[in-house]
Amino acid sequence: MTDFLDPRQSFILETLVRREPDVAVRFEGGWEEAERRRALIAPEYYNVESEDMGILVLSVSSGDNKFLTLEHGDYMGSILGLGIKRDKIGDIHVHETGCHCLVTEDIAPFLQMNLHQVHRVNVQTELLPLTELKVAKPELQEMELTAASMRLDCIASDVFRLSRAKVMTPIKAGRLRLNWKVEEDPSKALHPGDVVSLQGFGRFKVLETDGITKKGRIRVKVAKFV
Repeated sequence: MTDFLDPRQSFILETLVRREPDVAVRFEGGWEEAERRRALIAPEYYNVESEDMGILVLSVSSGDNKFLTLEHGDYMGSILGLGIKRDKIGDIHVHETGCHCLVTEDIAPFLQMNLHQVHRVNVQTELLPLTELKVAKPELQEMELTAASMRLDCIASDVFRLSRAKVMTPIKAGRLRLNWKVEEDPSKALHPGDVVSLQGFGRFKVLETDGITKKGRIRVKVAKFV
């Protein structure tokens, strides 16, 4: 049984498993469209579907907080600030008055006992079964850009509305991930389907390119996660 894997890690694992005819694998993230999932690897004869995947819902409630809107990064930062590794945390579903965070059952009691504050807001926690998970699908804001090239720094600066110089610093500091892998090369070319996340600014997905303008710029359509 693995901890939570990102899509890139899941793809690598699935590729390796396919090479072995006597090995089975099951992925489970707590809900049908989960991005981060645990994997169970077993001999082919083993019934992987009957196995408990060890995932619980950590319900975090901020109550009727009118002064500060808590976001995905706030919850994640507070959880990791307790010394928890990222791979112990699955998808986080943010709601108006809190969030439902999918966690491995081995660290669930620790989080319930020690997570008392998220970004200066006092919170209450409760452990719930997967059947009580309240899903919050991410909203996508489509954007149409015209870019000089498909370079990573070029597209990222347009999406996050930063200058090329300002976007270079976090890239070279290892704060940017391309398809869930740290990418420090600002000249890396992007392609449709690529997912880019920049710590502190959010993430976006390249949807398609749509020809060249009269001035020789590339038309690009992206979807920003909001």
